[in-house]
Amino acid sequence: MAARTGQQFLRGLRDRRELWVGAEKVRSMVEHPALAGAAHALAEVFDLQHRHADDCLMPDPETGEPINVSHMIPGCHADIHRRHRGLERTAEYSVGLMGRTPDYMNVTFAGFAGRHDEWAINGNEQGADNLVRYQKKLRRDDISLTHTIVHSTVNLAKGKYPVGFDPVQLHKVEETAHGIIVRGSRVLATLAPFADELAVYPGGPMPDAAPEHALSFCIPMDTPGLKFICRDSVSVNTNRFEHPLSSRFDEQDAFVIFDDVEVPRERLFIDANLAIYNSVMKTSWWPNIMQQTMIRAQTKLEFAYGLTARMAEAINLAQPQAQQMLGEIAMFAEFARAAVYAAEQAARPYGNGLWCCDVRPLIALRAALPTWFPRVNEIIRLIGSHNLLTTPSRAALADEALRPLIDRYLLGSDIDAERRSRLFRLAWDFAGTALGSRNEQYERFYLGSSARNLGMAHILADRTRANRLVDRFLLEELDEPAALRPAVAAS
Repeated sequence: MAARTGQQFLRGLRDRRELWVGAEKVRSMVEHPALAGAAHALAEVFDLQHRHADDCLMPDPETGEPINVSHMIPGCHADIHRRHRGLERTAEYSVGLMGRTPDYMNVTFAGFAGRHDEWAINGNEQGADNLVRYQKKLRRDDISLTHTIVHSTVNLAKGKYPVGFDPVQLHKVEETAHGIIVRGSRVLATLAPFADELAVYPGGPMPDAAPEHALSFCIPMDTPGLKFICRDSVSVNTNRFEHPLSSRFDEQDAFVIFDDVEVPRERLFIDANLAIYNSVMKTSWWPNIMQQTMIRAQTKLEFAYGLTARMAEAINLAQPQAQQMLGEIAMFAEFARAAVYAAEQAARPYGNGLWCCDVRPLIALRAALPTWFPRVNEIIRLIGSHNLLTTPSRAALADEALRPLIDRYLLGSDIDAERRSRLFRLAWDFAGTALGSRNEQYERFYLGSSARNLGMAHILADRTRANRLVDRFLLEELDEPAALRPAVAAS
């Protein structure tokens, strides 16, 4: 099939998946009022790859057909930079608000296939072969893939991962003639209404878990027994004037129940094999996927900076405190850009011919983002002040009696009343609406909490030079130079 168009993507969503929004079992992801805006936004992402084919498409290495560049298995520096252009185009479409556009999973599985040798240890050669075949299908059919990798939270006193056998968590039940039966639950399937298939793979090692929990596979969203329970929608309606972001960028999040789901044997990548499950994410996953995640974050920060600066200009807000806050967002955006640049410039082989970014600057950025994004939202609210709440609707602007008064009394210092309303509505939708709150919560835990990431930054830090600088003083001889010794009086 090769790279799909938006219409082809929308046709693919007309399946029989069991997906619930509130009390309603959704019959059509494309037409449901809580989902239609994001469905058509994702369709625009698929169309975008054709409009910007030079950046977004590349020939399949085996068939030559056009595929999205996010499916690339990088093998050199040039590949890393080539992939950057395509990832940036996708991030710009939603200004970084959609964290799970299909390129996220495309990059993930390209990395898995690039290190298929890591999946083939401990007798798992068939699982590794299945994974490589699936990655080819993923790229050639241009599948929209989501994942669910987090264990359901029941009792954190027992830890984040299963200890022994836990019937609540996803697990293998039995073998069948064609595969295995799985049962249990997982979170958080972001993009569930708009994905064609669902991936399960390790979110982290489970050293004390029973082998039945060690699973990895991909299955269609309408597989019998698979159930998705979505959170409340934050997509108010499809009015892009009044809700420019929430009308189209609510990618949704779902709790996943596996109610005796059969996984075909050819779709199994890990089958109750703890040794594989606990090892495959340790080397190349972070340095590979964080190129996509941090390009998205950088894009979102640059949008937030531009948006906040435009608000300040619209009301001629030039006090030193406002300038400092604007500089704060500019600093965040520049640090993000510099971290991505440094990581890509220092990219290197990570085994089996796969090239990934230098993980060090990305680990530092990962630790900072959960605090930066809430601060950005706070600054937008402070700069915007009451102006965020004085935004006439399209209906008010269209009223013949109201419009002249609005034009007179709600204009900005350099823009008319309508553009002012659009600007401050855009800022409120970014930072203050239900979408803004969901995205702030998402950013706090998107790649782990700030506390966890700071701890990992310390654990993973290369202390070679730091130790050398300290050891210079701890290991030197302490005898004072002769010139500094007190003079001895002559006898």
